[in-house]
Amino acid sequence: MLWLGVDVGGTFTDLVLFDVAAGKLQVLKTPSTPRNQSEGILTGIARLGIEPGRLTRMVHGTTVATNTALERDGARLSVLTTAGHKDVLVVGRGNRVVMYNIKAPPPLPLVPRSRCYEVRERMRVDGSVLTPLDDAEVDAIAEQLAADGVEAVAICFLHSYINPEHEERCAKRILNRLPAITVTTSAEVLPEFREYERFSTTALNAYVAPRMRLYLGDLRKKLSAAGLSAPLAIMTSNGGSLPSTRVEAMPVLSMLSGPAAGVIAASYVGAAANYPELITCDMGGTSTDVCLVRGGEYGMTTEGRVGTFPLKIRQIDIHSIGVGGGSIAAFASGGFLSVGPRSAGALPGPACYSRGGKEPTITDANVILGRLGTDRPLGGEIALDRTKALEAVATLAARLNLTTAKMAEGILRIAAVSLAGAIKEVSVMRGIDHRDFALLPFGGAGPLHAAAIAEELGMRTVVVPPFPGNFSALGLLIADVRRDFVRTRVSTAANTSAASLRATLGGLVRDGEAELVLAGFAPERQRFAASLDMRYAGQSFELSVPVALDLDSIEAVQRAFNEIYATRYGAATDRMIEIVSYRVAAWGLSDKPALPSIDRPGNTFDAAVSGTRSVIFDGTAFQVTVFERDRLPVQQPLAGPALIEEDGSTTVVPPHWTAELDRAGCLLLRRS
Repeated sequence: MLWLGVDVGGTFTDLVLFDVAAGKLQVLKTPSTPRNQSEGILTGIARLGIEPGRLTRMVHGTTVATNTALERDGARLSVLTTAGHKDVLVVGRGNRVVMYNIKAPPPLPLVPRSRCYEVRERMRVDGSVLTPLDDAEVDAIAEQLAADGVEAVAICFLHSYINPEHEERCAKRILNRLPAITVTTSAEVLPEFREYERFSTTALNAYVAPRMRLYLGDLRKKLSAAGLSAPLAIMTSNGGSLPSTRVEAMPVLSMLSGPAAGVIAASYVGAAANYPELITCDMGGTSTDVCLVRGGEYGMTTEGRVGTFPLKIRQIDIHSIGVGGGSIAAFASGGFLSVGPRSAGALPGPACYSRGGKEPTITDANVILGRLGTDRPLGGEIALDRTKALEAVATLAARLNLTTAKMAEGILRIAAVSLAGAIKEVSVMRGIDHRDFALLPFGGAGPLHAAAIAEELGMRTVVVPPFPGNFSALGLLIADVRRDFVRTRVSTAANTSAASLRATLGGLVRDGEAELVLAGFAPERQRFAASLDMRYAGQSFELSVPVALDLDSIEAVQRAFNEIYATRYGAATDRMIEIVSYRVAAWGLSDKPALPSIDRPGNTFDAAVSGTRSVIFDGTAFQVTVFERDRLPVQQPLAGPALIEEDGSTTVVPPHWTAELDRAGCLLLRRS
């Protein structure tokens, strides 16, 4: 049996193949094909030489939904909403999106106002009907949609999270008239209060659904033509996976699938290496994603965004920044040097790729400083050209009257400061001391910059996991199937009984059981966890409070909320507490690839040497030894400066740092 994880990034497509019988992992990187991601996937599968009949499981992390939203090339969309609320998506929250420009125009809504239709209907806040749905009006709107060539419809009525009857009836009438289009209801996507976030998330789902359906259908067809009949699952933003047919109907769940997979792998490997307190740093070609892992558990949030659009689905709490290996260094307005968020991407890529790129990037700077070698093709295919990198960075250096090497070091220093700032966002800004954590870098560029980021932050330990260049693809094979269920029911905690809490949570558990049974999971392979969104009366936003499914004391729930509130904000109060939403996470527990213990008796550092090259650190050139990670001895410290290379990534060990390979297969970098 073979399991395959495929993560498509902006620059590379990463594949991890696990042979269940042999317990062996095989990794591969191949350039991404942004116009059609399936082409890069099929190329990678061909290079791995997979025997079609042996592949029994395939999990895919994709950016199709995200790219569709960011590039605004989704379906021709219309929104149907309650009469009098046509402008919810236009007005939004009224926030100023450019902090220091009071004249900055608001972001364009996903759907123009001309394609927002008002429907006479109204539910009260308790779910009772104030104004019945006007079926004739819905039929008339359906005729207009047909004439306008609409491809997708989002139905967003007030208070449908309490009573979805009007939305469901409206959807049926639209589909009866237009059976070929995509129709999404807000009660199906996000049965929570707050109209703007619910409407935005629903509109996003409808907007990207046709393209996602086309992509996944095309991918399945191509896989079938290649003789690969394994069921295809898609990674979702909450750290789980779902069958591809389920994601076709709810593509908004896959918006952050790649970054989520990396966090899942980090939690798994961190536990194996006895490092449960981690800050992950996933640095790819276009961006970097960071996440805090405490006690082996990652945080969740519902306050995500895709570009300027709110995304209120349950997702791993990941902070992203537009700095990656392909980030372009340039002079911004005001004359200061910036690195990112503009990226060279996969095409044309950094100048050293020799694919037409002319602007200097982080990758070019690493090549110039000797940290990234040119003797082995990047991703097995891209030969790096140091001369091209020198030409690109020299143009920038001349403007500041610096040497090319100084300019290259400056680019990397700016990148390290930017990435350190992103890590502070998930730690210091939340009252957490990042120095109590180890930094776990991955992605093709993560280990190149990890020690510099740790130096900037005062962190003393870096844990470079196995296969860092393909780590998110490994996470795809580790992730369980997961679905999150939510129900908004606002009530005062003191007036809510433990029995009613159990009843509401029990209903969500039954929804989860039904879905997991359909996915083929027996009861013993199911797991559930519950939480409540709670706040003090009068507050606008909530905190998540984990609770037991068999809770028997409302007072214990209130105490738990006060403790979490005090931890987050410094002190609790005696104000009235409200329960806003009930949540249940349902997991279908999947088998996971075992990470074998590393044991290399008799291996020496001399046997691991692959060469030497000149590497510049702080303006000084060192003749640095280059080691092959796969040949390093176990539990023997190696003093820097050194370079440790492997397929898909290079780990930089600067002066005053040591590196040691542990039995879990992790490289432990420590600052001396």
